[in-house]
Amino acid sequence: MKTLFSALGEHSDTNFRIWKNFANARLMPAELYRVGDGTFHGLFEGTDLGSLLITRSTFSAVRVESTPTTLRRNDKRDTLAVTVKLSGTSMCEQFGRQAIVQPGEIMVLDRASPSVRQTTGPSRSLLLEIPRDRLENLLGDARHFSVLSVGADLGSARLVTTFLDTLLRVENTFTPDAAQRMSAIAVDLVAASIAERLAREVPRPLHGTVVVQRAKAYVEAHLGDPGLDPPQLAAAVGVSLRRLQELFHEHDQHISDWIWQRRLETAAKRLTDQGCRHLSIGTLAYGCGFASQAHFSRRFKDRYGMAPSEFRHLSDQPAPKA
Repeated sequence: MKTLFSALGEHSDTNFRIWKNFANARLMPAELYRVGDGTFHGLFEGTDLGSLLITRSTFSAVRVESTPTTLRRNDKRDTLAVTVKLSGTSMCEQFGRQAIVQPGEIMVLDRASPSVRQTTGPSRSLLLEIPRDRLENLLGDARHFSVLSVGADLGSARLVTTFLDTLLRVENTFTPDAAQRMSAIAVDLVAASIAERLAREVPRPLHGTVVVQRAKAYVEAHLGDPGLDPPQLAAAVGVSLRRLQELFHEHDQHISDWIWQRRLETAAKRLTDQGCRHLSIGTLAYGCGFASQAHFSRRFKDRYGMAPSEFRHLSDQPAPKA
């Protein structure tokens, strides 16, 4: 990563003022306040990896408030801010919820809504700016998973931090196409970790929309399980099968159709991903939860009008020249 800004001298007021201006320009407009009287230090490093903007920030204790006024100046409302905590502790608040974020944990903030963040001391984090629709298409409305701390105890969260650490060490070795694939993998891993966290929520009476969202998150986290079916899904989210069917019908969807849709969409994405080129059709099918290659091929052809092998071959062809 390249150093974008450094304020490490002893002129605390000047350091903070310049750092604040840079933070507003690099990240998003917000009200920023120093916490404590010590010397302020701030450092920003960043990279553009494929379509993913990544910022590593190190700074003294601060309070960050995204208010209705600052949000009107924000041109990044179509992105979600995914923070991976590297050191220090932060308190975050949004939509009436609070979370304490510790090292190794992941958290999402909705950049289109007011929020408050405060560090209690020196802090270091990675910030990934991810298109809102990339996560919401899989997990539902971001307001239901913002300020939801994804703990380091989850294997998927540890995988995210390990992958990003390795990725940033070797980023300069990638071709543009490889960098684009790596950034897509990073986003998929983040989505998987959020899905796993949502799926682990303790069942309780919830608004129907949130139940459906949690059900979809459970599907994402268990897509490779060939035994995943509507009864198992209903039990996992703590409602009866009939109630879950009713809630899906309110969204003009059927549970089984949704499960197969996500399996087929995931398989299609992997068939076009050069990083999965080494996988046989059968291995790819099993990884998406299909019980057999024949079953996969039949459903895939019904959905996409061609066999999986044809679909993969077609994706390998160069795009026609304009």
